[in-house]
Order: sequence, then C-alpha cells, then structure tokens
Amino acid sequence: MHASAMNSVAHTTLPSPGPDWHGPGAGASRREDITWHRVLWAIVFPKKRHRISLTVPGLFLMALALGIGMAAYNTASNILFITLSLLLACLLLSGLLSWFNFMGLSWRLRPQGPWRAGHETIVTVEVRNTKRWLPTYSLWFELATQPRRIPEPEPLGRELKMREILAAAEKHLTRGRVHLRERVEAGGGAALEWVVKPSRRGEVLVELASVGSLFPFGFLRKNLGTDARQPVLVWPAQVEYEWTGGVAAHSGTQGQRTARAGTGDDLLALRKYQLGDSHRLIHWKASARLGQMMVRQFAAESHDGFVLSLDASADLWPRPEQFELLCSLAGTMAEDLFAAGRLKAVGLAGAPWRETRRLRDVEAWLDDLARLEAGRANPPDEPQLGRDDSLHRRNQNHNVITFAPDGARGVAAFVNGRKTASA
Repeated sequence: MHASAMNSVAHTTLPSPGPDWHGPGAGASRREDITWHRVLWAIVFPKKRHRISLTVPGLFLMALALGIGMAAYNTASNILFITLSLLLACLLLSGLLSWFNFMGLSWRLRPQGPWRAGHETIVTVEVRNTKRWLPTYSLWFELATQPRRIPEPEPLGRELKMREILAAAEKHLTRGRVHLRERVEAGGGAALEWVVKPSRRGEVLVELASVGSLFPFGFLRKNLGTDARQPVLVWPAQVEYEWTGGVAAHSGTQGQRTARAGTGDDLLALRKYQLGDSHRLIHWKASARLGQMMVRQFAAESHDGFVLSLDASADLWPRPEQFELLCSLAGTMAEDLFAAGRLKAVGLAGAPWRETRRLRDVEAWLDDLARLEAGRANPPDEPQLGRDDSLHRRNQNHNVITFAPDGARGVAAFVNGRKTASA
C-alpha cells in the first residue's frame, strides 16, 4: 500500500465524546472521578504504550546539566548551582507542559469510503480539546493499515525464521503520519486527512497507533498509544477487459418489463414533480387529489439481461494472482452491466441469486467479492439465504455469465458456452 498525508486542517466544533472516541479527554464528562492521587499515580506509572523519551536536544541538556553539576560540586560555586537548578527546572517544566498539552484531548478515526484497490482514499482523524482554558499544540498522529488476515509466506522447502515471517508481514502494512501544525483552541476541534492507497482487496483494519508531541521545548518526546481501530472493506480493483457479449447473448428477455424506472409503457409509480419533467407526464387527477403536482413514472423495457455466477472453488483457481483477477473482473463487469441497465442478478456458485435493482445491491456484491476467498462458497460471516424459486423462474431466460481460467494468468467469462469477455 501507498500513503501520503494531506496538509489541510479543518477547525471544527466536534460533538460530545461517544464510544468511538479515544484519549485522555474521551471520559472528560466524569470529572468527579479525577483526584490528585490518581493524577500523581498516572504521572509516576503511565499507562501501557505511553512512552516519554529524550530527544537529541534533551540528551544534550542532560549531559550539560551533568557537567555543570560536577563542576559546581568541585568548585562550590553558587552561580553553577543556580545554573544547574535552572537547567533541571527547564526539563521538569517541559514534562509538566507536555502532560497539560495532552490532558483533555480525544480523537477518533473516520475512514471515508468506499475503498477500492489501486485507488486513493481518505482517512479522517478528528481531534477534540475538552480543556476549558488551555489550547493544544504541535501533535502528530501515527496511522497504519493492515489486512485482517496477513498471508503467510511460502516455506520454499525449509522452515521459516521469525525474522522472515515478520518481514513478510511488514510488507502488507502501510504506515503514515499526519501533523497538527496549528493549535486546537479550548473547547474546539480539528480534522486531519490521511491519504492511503490500498494495493489489494480484502478486510483491512485502519489503526491509529499513537499520538505524539515534542511540545513545548523539544527536550522530551511523548507518545500515547491508542486502541482506535476501524475495519473497512477494500473492493477489488477495476480492470480492463474485452467484451463481445452481443455475440454470445440471446435475446429471450427482450420486450419484458422491469421494476426499474424508464420510458416504457407500463405505469410503475407516481412521484412528485421535479424541475425538468415533461408536462405530458403530469397525472392531473392524482395532483388534484393530493394537492401537489404528481407525475407518472413508467417501467423500463429490458434488453438482454445478465446474471453473474462465480465459482470460487480452490480446484478451479489454484493460483492466487489469477483468483484476484477473477474478483476484479467480476466486480468491474457487475458495475458496467448495472450502469447499462442489463445486470439482473448476481450470486456465487451453489448459493441463491440476488437481484440487483439498486446501487446498494451492486455494492453488496462488491463487499462479497472483498471478503471472498478461494475454496469458499460464500464470504465468511455471511448467512446462507433461502433459495428463491420465483427469482430463478424470472431469471431463467437471462444470460448466465460464468468464469473460468484463460491460460496461466488470464480470466475469461462465458455465456451459453461461448466466450463473451476476457481479462
């Protein structure tokens, strides 16, 4: 995967914290639970994955303080002791201001969808400052995406070492960092955008790994580990293919009516008048009865209808790259046929067909392809639907598109035993 950060920061007033908010300010509504001994305990023993480390200027300051302290002890000079106290006070003040900077801060992840392999998408990080008086400065957010199931590397005839397994897993991770370069006022918020480009389909976890800051002097680097995660589905990539569907398809469904809006002769429904509608479509009796302009909406006349049927058996698709191309071709053809009004249903081999009347039906098919694995009849965690015999009777005259390997790397689509598309 590839990722980049966008510099645009939108300052907003964000809503009250909910279950998807994380950070010290996520539970700011329970201020009665905050006591001085709990604050002291949190400073001495920070939570897990909360780290404070010295930067290069901080190490230089510590070395300088050590040298001045040794000189002050040997010379008994009050000026050197005062200088030492000032240096240590700067280090202590840096830690306290850094702690105040994070206090009352909360954040959440908002992945923007849909996600598609090979296309850039945006992950929004929303930040909220619940402090009453103090603003928050100079933050950065470490983000990462990783597959829910990381493929195991091939053993190649020998046992894999732990280093090789970790290196193979690291290849599937995408890391990025976005910076908050402007301050967040007390009671305000901001939104940052992270651009990520997933390279392959599947279920992906978007994670906000940590939030860090060098505020105020850059002597200390403070990082707060977070548990903010959001699962997303990455649809298959769109591919180019050659289409010869007009040769293989039959026209047994021409002249039928569909439940899709169009310019046929059968009345489908009545709807409100919209600017640009023809006056000939106005239903005057219904308009007088309802007190508002209503127009007639007719059913569309169907042409050659297609049904996509995909067999995901491991025996048919032994090569992972060819199986990925299959998912991409099935998703791309479904979108193209639906846009042309010729996609009637989709389904996996051995499972009931599902009609595609709305765009959401096509998106559900793309979700299934994102979860699909070779050797599975259905996507994981998807319940089996009861077979709808009436749906199969209505679609028995449609052209059923099936898929098969085309050589060692290609994928072909067939209708009635004839090749209709290839990628």
